[in-house]
Amino acid sequence: MATLQASSLLRLSCTNANSSSSSRRRTAKINIPNVRTNKTSLPMLISEHEQFTIHPIEELVLSPSRILIHDTNQDPLVIEKLYAIKEAVADRVEMHRNIGEQRSQWNSMLLTSINGITLAAATMAGIAATSSAGDSVLGLKMSSTMMYLAATGMLTIINTIQPSQLAEEQRNATRLFQDLYNQIETTLSIGHPSGIDVKEAMDRVLALDKAYPLPLLGVMLEKFPSSVEPAVWWPQQRRKQKRSVNNNNWDSKLEEEMKEIMGVLGRKDQEEYIRLGKKALKLNKFLAMSGPLLTGVAAIGSMFIESDLACQGCNWGAMLGIVGGALASVVNTVEHGGQVGMVFEMYRSNAGFFEYMKESIESNLMETETERRENGEVFEMKVALKLGRSLSDLRNLNEEFASRLF
Repeated sequence: MATLQASSLLRLSCTNANSSSSSRRRTAKINIPNVRTNKTSLPMLISEHEQFTIHPIEELVLSPSRILIHDTNQDPLVIEKLYAIKEAVADRVEMHRNIGEQRSQWNSMLLTSINGITLAAATMAGIAATSSAGDSVLGLKMSSTMMYLAATGMLTIINTIQPSQLAEEQRNATRLFQDLYNQIETTLSIGHPSGIDVKEAMDRVLALDKAYPLPLLGVMLEKFPSSVEPAVWWPQQRRKQKRSVNNNNWDSKLEEEMKEIMGVLGRKDQEEYIRLGKKALKLNKFLAMSGPLLTGVAAIGSMFIESDLACQGCNWGAMLGIVGGALASVVNTVEHGGQVGMVFEMYRSNAGFFEYMKESIESNLMETETERRENGEVFEMKVALKLGRSLSDLRNLNEEFASRLF
């Protein structure tokens, strides 16, 4: 009896399973949408043969989000060289940034230290002038003199190397090397680099190394030049490669516009920054000579301080020691606290920027074959962006300058 019941239950469960499976099949059949197809087909990105072999012309690299196409016609040695230059430029960016921060700290630390030494020496000179004990007066005089001599030596060094100007040089170098790094990235991303691109990148690296050297001795830029000249950090403009476009988006109107812009840059902006640079250089020279001179005079005065209270009116040594130290602190604060050397370097660098813009425009205009010039529309946009103007403002730049003159 139990066997019959188990057999009937087994048949019943199989029947239910078959019916439910049949029901699911019917449901699935009903829910499948009827998709109609036509004979139009989409182009295939990769054929069945190309899924397992490398195309002789192009190598397709598949990623989850995009397909990158690398043209194997490009010289792999050129690519490798550009990547090597790119790595060297990235290293220089980091190096100039770190050294710029270090030299900026030099300026603040030396300024604080020298002012502290100078004011302490002036205080000792004042105490020695009003003291009556012979031994203490001698100690105060010697201490004041030694501190003034130390301040004189430190001021001579700091005024020679100009830490604030050194820091500004490194900031400019960091910015220009970063710009070169971005240009190399652009060439590798969208261009077809050649040996000329490698040569131009190398020339720019060497020109920047020469314009903004790192060592303090031997190759350091002159901090007090006899004449103010624009900073130059770019190599000589080379002839560009020939392009396939006939006129390369250049016409007579654009050429005339660029000539006018080049004239305005030379007559207005560059001359203005050179004039301001000359003023900053004169002020920096005066302050650089005045600081050590005042501390030196104060050191001499502190050596001849008289402690006789009855001769207070004729104590010239005390006056030189106190007044000289105070004035030296003021001069040092104005020169290095105001970073006059940095201001001079900024003016010279700005004048160099406008000289670079003039040479860039001139190199394109002097090229008689427009196919070798940079694309006219792109070049006009670059000039406008670098000068901080819109395209319409750039075209009216010469008229605006003429209206200011008259």
